[in-house]
Amino acid sequence: MEIKQRIFKAIESGKAAHMNSGDIFKLLKVTPDRKKLARRALDSLCADGDIVRSNDGTYATPEQLGAFSGTVLANASGYAFIRPDDGDKDFFVPKRRLMEALDKDRVLAIPVKGTEDEATVIKILEHGRRTITGRFEKDRRAGYVLPDDDRFDSDIYIPLSLTAGAKPGDKVLAELTSFPKGKMVGGKIIEILGEDGDFAAEELSIIRSYDLRQEFPEEVESAAEAVSKQKIVPDGRKDFRDLLTITIDGDDTRDIDDAVSLEKDGDDYVLGVHIADVSHYVKLNDVVDREAYKRGTSVYFPDRVLPMLPKALSNGACSLNEGEDRYAMSCVMVFDAQGRRKSYRIYESIIKSDRRMTYNEVTSILDAEGAKDKEYPYIAPMLREMAKLCLIMESNRRAAGEVSLDVKEAHIYVDESGKIVIPDYERALSHRMIEQFMVSANEAVAEFAEQKKAPFLYRIHERPSPEKASLFFSFLKDLGINVRLNPEEIEPSDFQRILETSEDKPYASVINRVMLRSMQKARYSEENLGHFGLASHCYCHFTSPIRRYPDLFVHRVLKELLRGDEGRAKKLYAPIAHEAGIDTSEKERIADAAERDVDDLYKVMYMNDRIGEEYDAVISGVISSGIFAELANTIEGMIRYDLLPDDDYEYIENKMTLRGRRHSFRIGDNIKVKVIGCDFGTRRVQFSLV
Repeated sequence: MEIKQRIFKAIESGKAAHMNSGDIFKLLKVTPDRKKLARRALDSLCADGDIVRSNDGTYATPEQLGAFSGTVLANASGYAFIRPDDGDKDFFVPKRRLMEALDKDRVLAIPVKGTEDEATVIKILEHGRRTITGRFEKDRRAGYVLPDDDRFDSDIYIPLSLTAGAKPGDKVLAELTSFPKGKMVGGKIIEILGEDGDFAAEELSIIRSYDLRQEFPEEVESAAEAVSKQKIVPDGRKDFRDLLTITIDGDDTRDIDDAVSLEKDGDDYVLGVHIADVSHYVKLNDVVDREAYKRGTSVYFPDRVLPMLPKALSNGACSLNEGEDRYAMSCVMVFDAQGRRKSYRIYESIIKSDRRMTYNEVTSILDAEGAKDKEYPYIAPMLREMAKLCLIMESNRRAAGEVSLDVKEAHIYVDESGKIVIPDYERALSHRMIEQFMVSANEAVAEFAEQKKAPFLYRIHERPSPEKASLFFSFLKDLGINVRLNPEEIEPSDFQRILETSEDKPYASVINRVMLRSMQKARYSEENLGHFGLASHCYCHFTSPIRRYPDLFVHRVLKELLRGDEGRAKKLYAPIAHEAGIDTSEKERIADAAERDVDDLYKVMYMNDRIGEEYDAVISGVISSGIFAELANTIEGMIRYDLLPDDDYEYIENKMTLRGRRHSFRIGDNIKVKVIGCDFGTRRVQFSLV
């Protein structure tokens, strides 16, 4: 047997595990003339990752050393963390222990002896990035891409024959083609995005950095065009076309997923939530479906949408456009005068929206208190009944313990003249109305699927971890709020009571913010674990199948259940539900990050024209190097440590405070700031204290 195999088998079997080379050679009776060959074999096994040499000079297999696989999360400073595939505890990895692993690489690592949370990379399993954006430069011999993402610790070598005509200073997208040990990563230019520093190029660079695209493959567009031309016929569906039905969306919405109707039956409210039947057009595993699953969600930017479905479907056949027959999935719920749901029915239906309304229009009608009834003779009375039901529902949800956080979200858009507009944050009754109706439908649909024990995708939100809950309670104590709660057994109603007792206090907004940070992120799962934030024992996403794949999954399962074919539902969807939950949650995370980065770019561009102006702000974050302040329109900027009043500051992390002898800055404090600069590289606005 070859010496390399003999050594590996001896270590793998345990006979030679945790021995040094001398003892291994002695055990295997390696003669002096073959020791050089044996040492090479040991080195080769280590290089392949089959065995690992520990700091004490002994050898073992990765399994014997407790190895685990995970993903590298690099830091611009050079060090990184590894997030294990199965576990929520991250491991710290200093640069010298990364073994040339780069950000997003999947690796095999082992814990470092004598530490609780440090690890060493022993093998790169898979490189995590296929492409990267950056600035192109070149000399006489070759080209180079300097990555935009400073967490990626390597410039990209580009042979002059693979530059695609890029000029020095261009912003480009490079495909990564080689990862030679000890050398620069190799690649080729596959797209020129524009000049470095140009606003349009910077935005496109962010979009490409998340591997997102607006255009669809030709075969997907063709297939969508073909199915969108199908004639709409009742076909045994519940016919709601004579029911007064409206849609309520933003002014610039083009893909309309949902319509609502409301009738009074005595004291009862009969609420209809009618959702576009995308599953009629997009069949499981067809070419459009595969592309939709790959995208996972539509991604929304101020100047464009990257849709999950081609426009022929998203803006056409599926969109619930005014005055046009449309296939739908309808959830009709009956609520009593106290807003308690008495019953519900789910239908495959056909509807015709009577009016496309906007949030602003609905707000103006509700604010006019009957003055616009002649202008909207049928719609205004229904809207007022909807508003009444909404307020009753909100009251009931608060009583049930729903954690109704009031967290600001910017609505950034580009007007017809190309000007960036960022209005002050507003959440009107019209928005809350649609939110309440959609949540009610989502709960009813999830309960229906759970009762049938069908394979499903639930929207789950697990309770906060005891560690994060403890930190939140400690923060409240520093504000003078004494919380006597067990972090191990926290309930939604506990959080809601905290919000209620502080809602009229000056620090209410900061409690909302810190509470949000203490919570886990909602995700999709085939297992129903409830929704903590909504205080709901059973919840799903049913109401946006044009723009979210989990909703499309839910519609398909519903159809099988409504047709009485529970066996087919299990056969088709049970094998794929778990993976679909993981994949769609990850796609949502990517979309959120991309939208946040592009929004930050627009905010910097917007504030660049306002340098020198002063604003009221609230401290939204505190770190050792300065404080962050947020304006009423949600724009956030930083005040560097050296621009704060001269003092001897101490950073108290768990209290989110910079405390000096004469001055103190705490998250939630009101301050006045001046805009002094905009950094497009970091997408950060710079403030000074007034």
